[in-house]
Amino acid sequence: MAQIAQDRMDDGRRRWLLATSIAGGVAGVATLVPFIDSFAPSERAKAAAAPVTADISKLQPGDMMTIAWRGIPIFVVNRTEKMLADVVTANSMVADPTTKHPFSIPLPDYCKNEYRSRTDHKNILVVVGVCTHLGCTPRPRFQEGPQANLPDNWPGGFLCPCHGSTYDLAGRVFKDKPAPQNLDVPRYMFASSTRVLVGEDEHGDA
Repeated sequence: MAQIAQDRMDDGRRRWLLATSIAGGVAGVATLVPFIDSFAPSERAKAAAAPVTADISKLQPGDMMTIAWRGIPIFVVNRTEKMLADVVTANSMVADPTTKHPFSIPLPDYCKNEYRSRTDHKNILVVVGVCTHLGCTPRPRFQEGPQANLPDNWPGGFLCPCHGSTYDLAGRVFKDKPAPQNLDVPRYMFASSTRVLVGEDEHGDA
């Protein structure tokens, strides 16, 4: 009789341990799911990484606009024929004329040309407005010729106010400057003749 009572006690104990283990497992899963979900990007983060559209319908020849994409400035420049000619003039003055060594993102194939822009809209330059030296924002200095902090043979472009790095009108860094590489060109496409979509092209999101 004592043995039977002991067997019943052991059986009851096993059932109790099994029940508490299952309950603990369910609670653990319930706790784990929110923990895993916390690694998913927030809606704000998703929105910040989303492509952005620039309306260039009022962007006059020779002018520039700045938009924000992923928290960084993007320069959109409507270059004149003279500005495009200045890009050619600068070929021998820049450190990496064909962008063989991009900074942080690959140069899109459709921008691997003389003007670093799409051939069907070669006048429109789209570049990341972040100096490749220490991350300052370059300033437009489109006027040619001698001026403060620029050489006498200045062909037009951008000047970084922090340490004097200069870039031409295709965003290519001039020789012997602190900045090591050209300004990045993000993936982009034309949603229409007056709308530029930055951060997305025919191959999808950047």
